[in-house]
Amino acid sequence: MNTIFLGTLFYILLYFLLFFIIGTAIKNNSIVDFGWGIGFIFSAGFALGTGYYFDQKPDGISLLLLTLITFWGLRLSYHIFKRNYKKPEDFRYANFRNEWGKWVVPRAFLQVYLLQALMMMLIGSGVFYTISVSHKAFNSGVLLGLLIWLLGYYFEVLGDRQLAAFKKHPENKGKIIKTGLWQYTRHPNYFGEATMWWGIFIIAFSTTGAWLTIISPLVITYLLIFVSGVPLLEKKYEGNPEFEAYAISTSKFFPWFPKD
Repeated sequence: MNTIFLGTLFYILLYFLLFFIIGTAIKNNSIVDFGWGIGFIFSAGFALGTGYYFDQKPDGISLLLLTLITFWGLRLSYHIFKRNYKKPEDFRYANFRNEWGKWVVPRAFLQVYLLQALMMMLIGSGVFYTISVSHKAFNSGVLLGLLIWLLGYYFEVLGDRQLAAFKKHPENKGKIIKTGLWQYTRHPNYFGEATMWWGIFIIAFSTTGAWLTIISPLVITYLLIFVSGVPLLEKKYEGNPEFEAYAISTSKFFPWFPKD
């Protein structure tokens, strides 16, 4: 491991320590969600800046990765900020606060902030490592990875917009969206999220040849499909007849034509 990569991982720990201090002071641990997207931007920027400090001039591949991460991170953080602005602590963290009682501070540090720091290290490792490697050149893999990333960004952005537009209509309250991208996959935004990270992996691997970079898409895809994405969301609809019928006809994750 090189100095730039390891330094970036240490920076991430300090970054989440700062959010832990703020979240503890205002008694609102959901602030960590806002720090997730922009944290990747700052960390990638830190890696790029550290490389410059060690006389490693920013190359086109590193700047491309920083640009992709910035588009993704800013949109995500703005979405979370708009959703949580002037609202109380998210119900998930409020429940943790009640469950943990007097141990809320140390457990929040370990199970919220430190855990997210470790997840950022794993998911962002491909980007941080690639930025830390010098003498990278454009090739066909970069173009392929960029196209896959754009496909993922399209699914995530359009999926979120279609869902937001659907929810604006009062008559849709309690109903399931089954139009647009949502007729091909029950989770177009999650599919888009995973696809973007696979695009980044292709860029990273094609320019560094390091299999280490596959950790990023593997971790985020596993989390979305089996842990914190699809399972948590679909648990809310257990016993809902409309959702159960929708689930039978519509692909769970990967887009496909709906069944009759």
